[in-house]
Amino acid sequence: MLQQIFTLSFMTAFLAAAVRLAVPLMYGGIGETIAEKSGILNIGMEGVMLSGAFFSFAGAWYSGNLFVGLLAGMLGGLVVSLLHGLLSITLVQNQSVSGLAINMLMLGVTSFLFKLMSDGQGYQQIETFPNIAIPGLSKIPLIGEAFFNCDFLTYLIYILLIFTWIFYKKTNPGLAFAAVGEHPQAAESAGIPVKKYRWVVMVFNGLLGGIGGAYLVLVQLGVFTENMISGRGYIALATVILGRYTPFGMFGAALLFGAANALQIRLQTIGVSISPFLLAILPYALTLIAMLGAAGKSSEPEALSKPYIKGSR
Repeated sequence: MLQQIFTLSFMTAFLAAAVRLAVPLMYGGIGETIAEKSGILNIGMEGVMLSGAFFSFAGAWYSGNLFVGLLAGMLGGLVVSLLHGLLSITLVQNQSVSGLAINMLMLGVTSFLFKLMSDGQGYQQIETFPNIAIPGLSKIPLIGEAFFNCDFLTYLIYILLIFTWIFYKKTNPGLAFAAVGEHPQAAESAGIPVKKYRWVVMVFNGLLGGIGGAYLVLVQLGVFTENMISGRGYIALATVILGRYTPFGMFGAALLFGAANALQIRLQTIGVSISPFLLAILPYALTLIAMLGAAGKSSEPEALSKPYIKGSR
């Protein structure tokens, strides 16, 4: 009986940690899904999330209000995403190069600004958003604690996933946005303003990516550290591919990475006799294996990352 209680307790805590670690990836992933379905590849999601993390911390620290911090994080992510839009949509530059340049730029910018802000005083702590238990649902064994005793940003991502799925599957505007990513020339001929639609998706890409970065600060840690995204932006890109460019597929892929990350943390906690450095690569190794398994099965939009010039063929 004691063994069963311990096992249930371990699995409950493990699943809750997996969801918590997956939420930033879900925000980055849903933002990237929206962008890629309209033909924009934003490898700069790492920079978008890093900007969201820093400016959410700065906003919350100076204002003393977490919601001001969240808004600042969203705006920080938006500015970076719009910069990518300027380079890739207006100036028709290579989207991969633009994204990588933005990642390096934001790593330097946020590190510099944080040093100015901290003035050599080290870490500064802020409060974090509390969990809100949903009556009844939060008491469900195993899954209740993980999915229904969370912060409001976690509940918000559930709603966003449902609305995004409905938007692309059940509405005419959703079909129009998807058409922009599949065949922009045909979409333009049908009266759909391709560049305007792509600017719209970059706005959502930035806002959602900014929330993903802000989540790390305002929910998980309460602090900002240099390069704290640590590859999560790239993993968010991977969740879109693994999820076959669908909201719920991306959700499952993000949970897979979150579970792998939670597993390596739990194994270190209980003292498994494996090098902690080896355990630390587990999430990335599992993600790589999953992507290798998905090789040749991609359903990416036809015009993804291809520059579009009005009137071109």
